[in-house]
Amino acid sequence: MHDEPQRPADPTAYLQVSQASKRFGGFTALDAVSFHIQAGEFVCFLGPSGCGKTTLLRCIAGLESLSGGRIVQAGRDITGLPPAARDFGIVFQSYALFPNLSVGENVAFGLTSVGQQRQQVAARVAELLALVGLGSEAAKYPGQLSGGQQQRVALARALAPSPGLLLLDEPLSALDAKVRLRLRREIKRLQRQVGVTTIMVTHDQEEALTMADRILVMNQGRVEQIGTPAQVYDEPGSPFVADFIGATNLFNATVLSPSAAQCAGVELPLPAHTHATGSPIVCAIRPEHVRIDAPDGADPEPGVTLQARVVEIERLGSFSRVHLLANTDPAEIAMDMRDGDAAAGDLTPGRTVTLHLPLRQMRVFARPS
Repeated sequence: MHDEPQRPADPTAYLQVSQASKRFGGFTALDAVSFHIQAGEFVCFLGPSGCGKTTLLRCIAGLESLSGGRIVQAGRDITGLPPAARDFGIVFQSYALFPNLSVGENVAFGLTSVGQQRQQVAARVAELLALVGLGSEAAKYPGQLSGGQQQRVALARALAPSPGLLLLDEPLSALDAKVRLRLRREIKRLQRQVGVTTIMVTHDQEEALTMADRILVMNQGRVEQIGTPAQVYDEPGSPFVADFIGATNLFNATVLSPSAAQCAGVELPLPAHTHATGSPIVCAIRPEHVRIDAPDGADPEPGVTLQARVVEIERLGSFSRVHLLANTDPAEIAMDMRDGDAAAGDLTPGRTVTLHLPLRQMRVFARPS
């Protein structure tokens, strides 16, 4: 696993999680997780099922207790506090609306339970329903609404008490694709408008890349990398991050020198790196950076050139993903090409082409043991 260069503790941060651990019997769900979030940030916890992201969210909410570590919110140590004593609103995947209460009553629930006056509650409910685009639906019941509308009611209810922290536990996963796309934009717009510090758990990389200010990538209970969407996509900190976020070609190789490696018996040039001679490495390059070599073989950009045979072509809307098999190694290589590219029209299964892999787009990692 890559040791992510996490930023040092920041006393000005709104939320600080330090060395958070959680064990269920002999299973470690969280392993010394540390990070901090600034006020107003939108941060996504991203990772595969079972990586610990939902457990981490539940620990922040107080729905699970930590086995070790500390959580500080707005300068207050909340590690041992029950959920009711913490300052957050939460939206679950299942919405968790009260079916016997109207939309307006659902949104008002957290306000009436703390004794706010009826006039204040009514004004706040009207304000929030207008904010989520449901101003005319207050008298309806959850069962009369679509899934997307119910999720917006759940958001309004979570925001009603003006919490300092908004927690979203896979809020879009139960919705169909078109509704998810629309709600992504709406949630981000709402978060910016309200300015609430927000954490969203998701296993959907596209959601994280389009919604988050920063992404915390998790794997097996640990933090692999924390960074902006551009950082985790363009500068992945480990083979796991490179492979999990977006499509990536990965090649096992052995370092020959500071500028070369051996891969399947073939010597390949390498970008600058600090790995010792003889050490096993993984080279990664994304499909959109692989291209067909110049006709005369004189590509002006330094890189790896190799022969490969076209196996299959996938049509993916505005581009095609070409799956190839390198002649020097029984490893598949994926190359993305826009359908308007002249070269794309000449590619057919079985054809052998010369590929160019630019060194500046290649990432080199120590091979995981």
